Amino acid sequence: VQLQASGGGLVQAGGSLRLSCAASPSIAVFNVMGWYRQGPGKQRELVATVTASTSATNYADSVKGRFIIFRDTAKRTVYLQMNGLKPEDTAVYYCNGQTGPLTTHWGQGTQVTVSS
Repeated sequence: VQLQASGGGLVQAGGSLRLSCAASPSIAVFNVMGWYRQGPGKQRELVATVTASTSATNYADSVKGRFIIFRDTAKRTVYLQMNGLKPEDTAVYYCNGQTGPLTTHWGQGTQVTVSS
């Protein structure tokens, strides 16, 4: 099982980015997939999750109304559409997938930098 994150970059405040997390062999093996982030000098925090069975989504309060998480099973990818980016969104973003209650997989991080 592997997760490959991509799509980070440098963007001005108010701009948008879309992060991608490609899963091998398939996103179907994951019960829950999500994105976490770790800003400079901060602990890693939950950004958003999506549950496979119900497609239910969950967002951190700080990103509600600005970020959208969604899955494309055919492309084996989970996306994080980030709109209205703020400097405080600057962080390394990590893709996460759970295959069981105690089994979590992480992709490598992708840097998002938002300039003011």
